[in-house]
Amino acid sequence: MVARQKWGSRWAFVLAAVGSAAGLGNAWRFPYMAYSNGGGAFYVPYFIALFLVGIPLLMAEFAIGQGLQSSAPKSMAIIRKNAEFIGWFAVIGGAIIVFYYNVIMAYIFNYLYYSFGVAWKDDPNGFFFGKFLQVSSGPGELGSIRWPIVIGLALTWLWIYFILRKGTTSVGKTVAWTVPLPVILLLILGIRGITLEGAAKGLNFLFEPNFAKLADPRVWANAFGQIFFTLSLAFGIMIAYGSYNKKDSDIANNAIITALGNSATSYLAGIAVFSVLGYMATQLSVPVDKVVSGGIGLAFVVYPQAISLFPGGVVVQSIIGLLFFLMLLTLGIDSAFSLVEAVEAAASDKFKVNKKAFLIGFSIFGFLAGLLFSTQGGLYWLDIVDHFVSVYGLLIAGILESIIIGWLFGAEKLRKYINEVSEVKVGKWFNFSIKFLIPAVLILVLGLNFFDELKKPYGGYPSWALWTGFSMLIINPIIAIILSKIPPKDKDYYKKAEIDLTEGGN
Repeated sequence: MVARQKWGSRWAFVLAAVGSAAGLGNAWRFPYMAYSNGGGAFYVPYFIALFLVGIPLLMAEFAIGQGLQSSAPKSMAIIRKNAEFIGWFAVIGGAIIVFYYNVIMAYIFNYLYYSFGVAWKDDPNGFFFGKFLQVSSGPGELGSIRWPIVIGLALTWLWIYFILRKGTTSVGKTVAWTVPLPVILLLILGIRGITLEGAAKGLNFLFEPNFAKLADPRVWANAFGQIFFTLSLAFGIMIAYGSYNKKDSDIANNAIITALGNSATSYLAGIAVFSVLGYMATQLSVPVDKVVSGGIGLAFVVYPQAISLFPGGVVVQSIIGLLFFLMLLTLGIDSAFSLVEAVEAAASDKFKVNKKAFLIGFSIFGFLAGLLFSTQGGLYWLDIVDHFVSVYGLLIAGILESIIIGWLFGAEKLRKYINEVSEVKVGKWFNFSIKFLIPAVLILVLGLNFFDELKKPYGGYPSWALWTGFSMLIINPIIAIILSKIPPKDKDYYKKAEIDLTEGGN
């Protein structure tokens, strides 16, 4: 039997986990989420959610992977043979996400180039949607392929291949600079931002608490949902990463460091973004809420427009643009390759694939799948598929995973293992969280999203397009069940195992 690859050091693992958790959403989803859910008051439910849901489930995923020395599908199969498809459901969802996530990475590669001379200067909105994307009239009109995006997409997949080809060795070397670099860049952008005129106005919008919002159950649901989405949970990533640890590695401390590192990145991003938005509002003589945006609009329209208003001329604006998009690139790449690693770990465990051959094949397939999102109508499909896969699919995977771990494997059994190897001891609250709180909260968030869907179809898209996006939720479990039924090449794949500290087998 080939020995399982291991992390070169504890910090290689922690940096990889933090890098996976801290992605593009930290820069463009969290600040907008906080702003629209009570500003400073949002941090109350946010941190409650972090300690009651985020950290316990992160500990559970680390512990399952580390204790069973297995990827997500194999871990689920060891717990209960019929549960294997849940692991595949999670990693396939991640695979679908990386197909379009890498297209956004391609946008960022292009905008690094456009930062020289601030190509968008006169009209950031028209430049992004018109000149760069050449967006079609709707999802029914794909139009032609945008070759600048294809070039960026190819660069992204090549980068991922070279990061992953030597496993934990090359990943460890990569995260040693891709994790601290965006933090440094956020600090630089934040320091520059708070020195601009009007910065305080923007920061007030982000941090001034509106405690009346705490009476709204949706604010709490949004906080719990944000924690779940931002920690890369239910993708199979953290289970795979945990499986590359030694069985006696500290779990509780690693989970706490990972979760707090991710939250600190979100906090820094909020300062860097909203200080600049305050400056922009001042320069345009409009209220801050008139320039606030989240998601792709923030990254490629609003922030570039703010950069165009920076004092110091084109040279300074070009430097700020380069720093901003380099920050996004290094934030995004860790999340991108971790999604691919979760798939590779699952395929390796069950089918004993050659790592480099699999990565080449998967990268080519992912590149080809990304061509749909590289068309003139690609942005619409990116938005539609992301809505169904990253919201509904991820929540369903999280609910099923917490039930399997908490009830079939046993939350108390897992807690004892965590305490056996960890400096920080975990109390009985862990059992309650895994067995009851996490599935209940995720079901609530799922229900609220579905209720919103019934009231108002997402994005104003035609029903046929939304049903097409929804079909990804049907295709995913079908593929997951098929993969779980294929006989494994490892005769011990389904072997029952108890978590213990015996290094080697399960």
